[in-house]
Parts: sequence; C-alpha cells; structure tokens
Amino acid sequence: MQQWKTRDRKVILDESPWLKVESHTVELPSGQVIPNWQWVTTPDYINVVAVTEEGKFICFRQVKYGLEGDTLAIVGGYLNDGEEPLQAAQRELREETGYESPDWVSLGSYRVDPNRGIAMGNLFLARRARLVATPIVDDLEEQHLHLLSRAEIEQALATGEFQVMAWTAAVALALRNL
Repeated sequence: MQQWKTRDRKVILDESPWLKVESHTVELPSGQVIPNWQWVTTPDYINVVAVTEEGKFICFRQVKYGLEGDTLAIVGGYLNDGEEPLQAAQRELREETGYESPDWVSLGSYRVDPNRGIAMGNLFLARRARLVATPIVDDLEEQHLHLLSRAEIEQALATGEFQVMAWTAAVALALRNL
C-alpha cells in the first residue's frame, strides 16, 4: 500500500504550544489531489496506570471541561520539550501522586486521529509504586486521589466511569498485562 503525499501545507491557526491547525494539499496514490485537508497538532501526552506495592490502582475523581459531571481518571500529562515519553510518565506520576515506581511497562504509543493528526498518546503501566513525596498541586483541575482494588477498577471500566478513550484503553491494556 502506498502512502498519501503532502504537496503543500499552510498554517491557518497557531496557538502554540497547545494547538496548531494546518491546511494541507494531499495527493492520494491514485493521483487524486485533495485541497484543504485539515491537520491538527496538539502536544503529545502520556497516561499512566499505576499500581501500588499493595496492588491498589491509583486513580483520580475529577471534572474535565469537555465532560458532563465528574469522571474517574488516571495519571496524565504533556511531554515537555525534548522529554522522552517514559521520562514524562515518571515525572507526572511523582508530581500528581507523590508515588514512584521501579517497574515500568510501555502499553504502546498511539496516534489520536490518524487522518487529522492531533497528538501521540503514550500509555504506560507502573507496577509496585510506592509513596515517596507529597504531590505537587499546581494544576488547574481539582482532583481527588483514590486507591482502587482490581475488582473496583474492573467494575469502573465496565460501567464507563473512565469517560476518556485514552484512559479506558490504558486501563484495559494494563489489566491485560497484569
């Protein structure tokens, strides 16, 4: 199979570092040219399913601007410039929860929207996490830390308490790896 070719690109909105929208002219393998193909760039991110030494899953109950009501969430955040995904995952786990883990498993890196761009989501499982510090509370979001048993996180997954696709996928992949 042949890849599409980008013949031209023009930035139509630049709100860096959070959002950039481009209009591409793309050529299909058949030779057909499509003008005005929208491409969206947002920062790459990590999500971490963290499990403590006692087998508890570290989650948050929080509100997100684009969701109705509250949601169950996992550790997450954006990569800093030049930061590798695993480094970002380790940093975010410590910052958001005060936990560190000696045992990391990559659950994969995934394009959010393969036709329009968006970001790369990097998912991780952190096993045998232990509390080593006080969380850094400097985020705009109010979030409450919860430690869930495996049965509780499986129930939360089954009932749709994780309202974000990346979180749902990360939890399902983590459970499969445990």
